[in-house]
Amino acid sequence: MYNEILEYITNTIKKTFKDERPIKCLTPEHETVLDEEVHPGGFIFTTEDGDFIDFEVQLKDFDEMELTKYVEFAENLCEKHNRHVSVYLLCSKNVNVSVKECKIYSESNFTIKLACSQEDLCRFTLEKIKNKIKNNQTLNEDDLNALEMLPVTCDRKDRNYYRLEYFKIINRELY
Repeated sequence: MYNEILEYITNTIKKTFKDERPIKCLTPEHETVLDEEVHPGGFIFTTEDGDFIDFEVQLKDFDEMELTKYVEFAENLCEKHNRHVSVYLLCSKNVNVSVKECKIYSESNFTIKLACSQEDLCRFTLEKIKNKIKNNQTLNEDDLNALEMLPVTCDRKDRNYYRLEYFKIINRELY
């Protein structure tokens, strides 16, 4: 399943965000060190030319606070590693985007792009979290927040499924 997720992400980067740069690898965490209080990012890839691409699924409404979080992330990653950073946010169909497109002034070299999807991004998020558990990786605060939000961001008919999965993970895996 992990390889399917990576294939989905790389295809989405190419098709949805129109980024044809060849991706060399999924960047190991130790190569993307950030300040402690900074959002850790999602799937961070290294392109063949050495740039970073961060791909994330946005399940919460995208407002000024969310934009500020991603700007801080991009600036921190760029400043620490001296590379261009592209942040690609794929929004669930239920996400309200309340921030207008605007120029972001910074000394760092980064871009942030949003796209809306009609696909079930809740399932994608759940699989990402389950894979982290399967690979004995620690769930971070963003993972836990996303897990909590699944029952309210999914289609109404799927709420009980995501609530059940949430309860299973919280009760079996975390305690």
